[in-house]
Amino acid sequence: MTRLFCSLLVLVMSVHVSANSLPKQAAIPGGVVIVALSLDTMLKPKVMYRDSQVAVVQHERKWVAIVGVPLSAKIGPQTLSVLQNGKTSKTLFHINDKAYPKQHITITDKRKVNPNKLDMTRIKSESVVINAALNHWTDKSVLPLPFLWPIEGRVSGLYGRRRVFNGQSRRPHSGMDIAAPTGTEIHAPAEGLIREVGNYFFNGKTIFIDHGQGLVTILCHLDRTDVISGQTVRQGQVIGTVGMTGRVTGPHLHLGVSLNDVRVEPRLFFPAR
Repeated sequence: MTRLFCSLLVLVMSVHVSANSLPKQAAIPGGVVIVALSLDTMLKPKVMYRDSQVAVVQHERKWVAIVGVPLSAKIGPQTLSVLQNGKTSKTLFHINDKAYPKQHITITDKRKVNPNKLDMTRIKSESVVINAALNHWTDKSVLPLPFLWPIEGRVSGLYGRRRVFNGQSRRPHSGMDIAAPTGTEIHAPAEGLIREVGNYFFNGKTIFIDHGQGLVTILCHLDRTDVISGQTVRQGQVIGTVGMTGRVTGPHLHLGVSLNDVRVEPRLFFPAR
C-alpha cells in the first residue's frame, strides 16, 4: 500500500466525463478541473488546493478531485495536496489562459459604487456571514449533479467579465445574470441545505444552498425568499422570486456557483441552454 501511495499517478482527464455525476471541465481561470487519482483503495483521500478542501467523489471506480480554479490563478501548473493513510503527496495540474471581456455598467445609486463609512461597516459585517456560508464543509459521498436551471430567461451578464461601474474598475463578475420579470419563481438547482438567507448591501436578498463538499449555489437580488436557514430543499422546489434588490440595473437573477470557496463558471454545472 505504501509503495502504491508513493507512486501516485495523477492526470487531468481531457475526455468527456459523465454529466450524471461530474461538472463539465474547463482548465482555465474561473473553470473546473477534474483530476483522476490513481489510488487502489476504498479509503477516500483528502485533497487540498490553496488551503481549501476539495470535493472528491468516486467516478468509474476511481477517486476524482473536482477543483474550482479562481480567476486570479496564474497560468501554468497548480498544486494539489493529497492526504491518505497519514501521508501527503503533491501533484500538479495545468491551467490555460482565458481572456474575459470588459463590461461597462452605469449605476444610478452612487453609494452602490462608492459606499459611505456606514455602508462599509455593514458590508464588512455581511462579509463575515457570507464567508461562513461559503466556507462550510458538509461531507457527502456524491454531488447532486447536473443542476437544474433555476429560471428561464435571457442571459444578461456572463461570468468573468471585468466590470467597470460608473467608470471605476471593480472585481470581475462572479456569476451569471439571467433577466426575468420581478416575481418570476426561482427553483432550487439541486437538493441541498439552505446554509444562509439574508439581505445584503450589494447582493440584495440572497439564498445560499449547500450541496455538499464545498459546492454552494448563490442566488442574489431576489424580491422574495421562501426558505429559511437550516431548511432542506429538493431539486426544483420554489425558493423565492426574481427581484432587483441590492446593486442592480433591472430585475434579474444573479446565479453563482462556489466550489472549494472559489466562484467558478456556473454554466459548467448546468445543461447547455
